[in-house]
Amino acid sequence: MSVIDINCDMGESFGAYTLGEDAEILKYVTSANIACGFHAGDPSTMRKTVRLALEYDVGIGVHPGLQDLTGFGRRYMDISPEEAYDLVVYQIGALSAFVKAEGGQVQHVKAHGALYNMAAKNQELSEAIAKAVYHVNPDLILFGIANSEILKAGKRIGLRTASEVFADRTYQQDGTLTSRKQADALVLDENQAVQQVVRMVKEQKVLTREGMDVDIVAETLCIHGDGVKALTFAQKIRRTLEESGIDVCAIRETK
Repeated sequence: MSVIDINCDMGESFGAYTLGEDAEILKYVTSANIACGFHAGDPSTMRKTVRLALEYDVGIGVHPGLQDLTGFGRRYMDISPEEAYDLVVYQIGALSAFVKAEGGQVQHVKAHGALYNMAAKNQELSEAIAKAVYHVNPDLILFGIANSEILKAGKRIGLRTASEVFADRTYQQDGTLTSRKQADALVLDENQAVQQVVRMVKEQKVLTREGMDVDIVAETLCIHGDGVKALTFAQKIRRTLEESGIDVCAIRETK
């Protein structure tokens, strides 16, 4: 049977955040990437999100981003590998403390936004991030986009990695995501997005925006929790995957 983990970014708000929509989405995903205060989130929101993820038995992941609250971590910054190492270690430490305090364990690390995209193509940044994860806890799973430098770096250093695919994004011929600056970066039709995922999992193929198939490995699927229809999409994709004979479970349970 084909198997997939469904991950979603969580805790990306502040202060009086009530986790209402996140709580509902957690019923349909199997892993949560929790913001650590750099691109979004704050200590109170981190604690609440960790507690909720444990309540739903969802795998907890650290979601380290660039220190850019105004740009939500999506603006590219010219950081050195040493700076990347430090910010990842710092954020893993912060979230791990909350997880330990609540009696849980961290499952994975997935970089956010611009840091994620930069590391996908930059070998030095990828190696710095992989080292940061390995030095803090070599049992953590490192997420990265399929065919990326971050996955190669993780494997070289001895980490378990998870190849990530996206339901609502279009792909380039080199296997990378289409830039959000381009008009056709997003897959807006829910049925098209779901079928793209089913094909990536079962056939290990994705149709690019140029109309050509490329090979892809799908071990964890990212759905975005900040969309207008995020909850209904999470429900639909979970149901369709299971109806298609695909087992949905946390990445920690897939190997």
